[in-house]
Amino acid sequence: MKEKSNRGGAREGAGRKSKDEELKIIERLDNIIESDDVIKSLKVLIKEGNFNAIKLYLEYRYGKPKETIETTHNINDFNIKELFKVNDRDK
Repeated sequence: MKEKSNRGGAREGAGRKSKDEELKIIERLDNIIESDDVIKSLKVLIKEGNFNAIKLYLEYRYGKPKETIETTHNINDFNIKELFKVNDRDK
């Protein structure tokens, strides 16, 4: 008989890192990467028309646009009598 695999639940290393871990990573990155160099590289990519660079800049500069979901409902899709039908057993 095949054993059931446990795919759900919390796993080691899953989830967001603690603030302390996040700050340590930022500090390590700051020691090896100059932020001015990153900004200059981003500028070059934007001038080349790199869509991802442009998108990144705009999202940080102006904020990510709110996502909208377009929905349409057609009342003709429903049988109104069935929708409001009262079950005879409940009377």
